[in-house]
Amino acid sequence: MTTAAMKISGPSTIFLLAQNRLLREALARVLDKKNDLAVVGACALSAISMEQIIAAAPDVLVMDSINTDGPNREFVRDAQRHLPQLKVVMIGMEPDEQTFMYVLRQGALGYVLKDASAVEVVTTVRAVAGGEAVCPPELSTSLFHYATRQLNQIPSLHVKTSLGLTSREQQLVGLIGLGLTNKEIASELQLAEQTVRNHVHRMLRKVGAGDRLAVVEICRMQGLPV
Repeated sequence: MTTAAMKISGPSTIFLLAQNRLLREALARVLDKKNDLAVVGACALSAISMEQIIAAAPDVLVMDSINTDGPNREFVRDAQRHLPQLKVVMIGMEPDEQTFMYVLRQGALGYVLKDASAVEVVTTVRAVAGGEAVCPPELSTSLFHYATRQLNQIPSLHVKTSLGLTSREQQLVGLIGLGLTNKEIASELQLAEQTVRNHVHRMLRKVGAGDRLAVVEICRMQGLPV
């Protein structure tokens, strides 16, 4: 049997990242009792925890907290850069909308409140391992509010039809509005600097602007959120 075939038929692998040792051990015992789940590593957050997670290459990372203002606020995103298929479950969290939305934007698929039962944790981990997203019922309305805000911020069809800007050009307008130079935009989008210059020149012609900042102002007046 090939390695790929074994992975498909085998249990979903879990890595536990929790500061409290008792919590790590309790979670490991609960999850390891399930035939379809297997804990392949556990540790507290430290300077080497990322290396341990990468080495274990789990399907799901279960974390006990995240500090939105601390040095590890980008931990989830960084972990998924190294392991693109990694799914993340946050446990022991507060029913706080701001933290919840921050965690989702970072890339987490599961969010479990601090008063959740062992059954709820297992159910969430199993669902996320299967590609589902799980959140507490009391925070589900936050998703609808977020989706509404996002839809309101999407560049309108009017901007594209009236100014003729492509999606890429609209993206550049936003970066120019942040004050980025062509070189910085090229680095951000992983494009050649000459490619960015070509885009900018086309944008100037399309909107009839004399410089980059004028493009931003015209697009802003047309409803583009920049």
